[in-house]
Amino acid sequence: MQLIDLVKNAKEATYKLQSLNTDIKNNALLEIAKKIEENKDKIFEANKKDLEYAQKLLDENKISKSMFNRLKLDENKLIDVVSGIRDVVKLEDPINKVLLETELDDNLLLKKISCPIGLIAVIFEARPDVISQISSLCIKSSNAVILKGGSEGENTNKAIYNIIEETLNNIKEFPKNSVNLVFTREDIKELLSMDKYIDLIIPRGGNSLVQYIKSNTNIPVLGHADGICHLYIDESANQEKALKICLDSKAQYPSACNAVETILINKNIASEYLPKLYDLFKENEIKINADEEVKKILTQSDIGEVKEWHFEYGDKEVSLKIVSDIEEAYDHINKYGSHHTDSIISENKDNIEKFMTFVDSANVYCNASTRFSDGFRYGFGAEVGISTNKTHARGPVGLEGLTIYKYKIFGSYQIVDDYVTHKSSFKHKRIK
Repeated sequence: MQLIDLVKNAKEATYKLQSLNTDIKNNALLEIAKKIEENKDKIFEANKKDLEYAQKLLDENKISKSMFNRLKLDENKLIDVVSGIRDVVKLEDPINKVLLETELDDNLLLKKISCPIGLIAVIFEARPDVISQISSLCIKSSNAVILKGGSEGENTNKAIYNIIEETLNNIKEFPKNSVNLVFTREDIKELLSMDKYIDLIIPRGGNSLVQYIKSNTNIPVLGHADGICHLYIDESANQEKALKICLDSKAQYPSACNAVETILINKNIASEYLPKLYDLFKENEIKINADEEVKKILTQSDIGEVKEWHFEYGDKEVSLKIVSDIEEAYDHINKYGSHHTDSIISENKDNIEKFMTFVDSANVYCNASTRFSDGFRYGFGAEVGISTNKTHARGPVGLEGLTIYKYKIFGSYQIVDDYVTHKSSFKHKRIK
């Protein structure tokens, strides 16, 4: 089948998906979760082939270590995959909800109703668990989806997709082409030109992928280019607890987009806190790069230079900087960050409030690891990605972010001319 035909068929599926009731969608998701569990050995075998291929790419410096790490699918990740699907089942159906109800006049009712976005294309790198996450969210939100994964994960992608496709094909109510998988680089270029059919594109990958997509399509793009996340260690911080947050934010999963890349330390505690942080990071094999003020305190020879502050390591490496106060901290974050996730560690309520107010990011925390920035951890069941956009959806995008709305008027043969000529007048009585 040519790509244009697949896209047209997927677009047709969007209209039929809107009529599916919650039970049909939930039963489909439960069956998919069950089939993934039953076929996990096939999935792991496929992933093993991808890892062997990816190791060659890594050895040739064609992919990064962080990309290789994201590609690996183990028992724990598969448990998370299945749990994520079942958690989506537990969520309220986001479609056909009445968001607003207004009585415009007698027997003239306006309703704002949630509905699917339509046809979504998701282009991602080295994350085989993305297929199940996004498919489950699209199924629950009645959207059709076209998935394009990287070649480094092709075998795993196929294995998971085949399970989803076979399951949906055995459910008579589901239209064909509700979930689709394409493979080639040429497909990406062609998809980007199909603004007549595709309603939204979600990129899941590095900066170069996101920028390429944004520059080469008229289709709305939802996502983030960088994950340059910050921690600010305030002078009032509980230092022992702050160390724990720093380690978790960097080392728990260094290649994640919500891992911390820059730690800002208040000057009044720098001489006391920095040696503790150095020892902790040294013990956990985290490389430190720092500004000159930090180096005056940490004189060790293994401290590297900060080449630029707007930089995402995606590995066990971090930048350190001393700042004079809370204002310098949030100014630095707003200038050099990616508006993704930033956190303050503090016991000062005024400083916490300032940070939470003035940091211009999709996710802003106090006394918590940046790694909490995740749809599953937010209780969304899963996520299609994290958005730094300021329109439609922001932060981890789950079910609600895959819906839009339409306005419906229920009338009794009214005409506008009666209101223009003042024969009738609006009530505009809010019902909901």
